[in-house]
Amino acid sequence: MLSQSLNDLYSALRVYFYMQIYSKFETKEATLTAVESFSMECIKYLGEPTVSEFAHLMGISSPNAAYKVNSLVKKGYIEKKQSENDKREFHLRPTEKYMRYYRISQDYINTVVERCKKRFSEKEMEDLDSMMQIIRTELMPEINVT
Repeated sequence: MLSQSLNDLYSALRVYFYMQIYSKFETKEATLTAVESFSMECIKYLGEPTVSEFAHLMGISSPNAAYKVNSLVKKGYIEKKQSENDKREFHLRPTEKYMRYYRISQDYINTVVERCKKRFSEKEMEDLDSMMQIIRTELMPEINVT
């Protein structure tokens, strides 16, 4: 039952995001492929990773990651920021162009949180937050990059 509930919640959040993307950009040329969208979500999740860190998380070769990154740079979704410590190293940073996509999803999450505050008690909200933190930090070690 919990498995289905988590799956349904995740799917509903993604579907809302896709609905918004399609409705806002249906008259424009598609700017991000599905794989590029996944790549951007991972880069955003990692903070400001290097190409090597991105490749490692995704389980792909560095040349393959570099190819994907260069495509995203050309499209204006990420920029490369030179490391202050090691001038040979560059960190990947989402641009404002990507952040406009990201905010669509974030805005909806904020809306849902506000609705939860009206529906659930403060204690229930604290418990939910605590459980989600435990799930994220303890029960999902495969993607714990912090």
